[in-house]
Amino acid sequence: MKATVLLSGGLDSTTCLAIAVEKYGRENVVAVSIFYGQRHARELESAKKIAAYYGVEHYEFDAAQVMTYSDSALMNTSEKKLEHSSYGEQVKKNLRVDTYVPFRNGLMLSMAASFTDGIFHGADAEIFIGVHQDDSAVNAYADCSENFIRAMSDAVNIGTYGKIKIVAPFLGRTKADIVKTGLELKVPYELTWSCY
Repeated sequence: MKATVLLSGGLDSTTCLAIAVEKYGRENVVAVSIFYGQRHARELESAKKIAAYYGVEHYEFDAAQVMTYSDSALMNTSEKKLEHSSYGEQVKKNLRVDTYVPFRNGLMLSMAASFTDGIFHGADAEIFIGVHQDDSAVNAYADCSENFIRAMSDAVNIGTYGKIKIVAPFLGRTKADIVKTGLELKVPYELTWSCY
């Protein structure tokens, strides 16, 4: 089995990388980071250091042009400031949180599927993504929900002739659960940088 880990450089994806390496060995795991026009390029520097720490190949792709018209507060192209209120308050007021990047996880998972099918041609593989319960609470990030991940996994599996599936080990779990798992795996959290 092979694995591709979507590695942002943050806590959740780094813990996913630790799980994948423990499960399959570093020789069977690659990390993929995607620049989508986010303000915090430091994330990608952290991702490089984390991939090097785990001894896995690291690939970077650019999807910024697709996100040019996003008005997310996370984007270089936006003048929005981060709103300092709960997800619930933001969703009530605006339907979406100010940090939602349109279909970001859908785009990244699609890119990862195409990449994984190419690099591991013919092999069974998994794509790890670090979405969790806190992100999908009150539908703050629709592309972090169990329904979304299940639908994307089905689509990826069909589109790759049953060879690739999506693994989201933290669905239904909290950030505290992720940290607990990471500490057990001795994740180097000092190397991480979270975009939020």
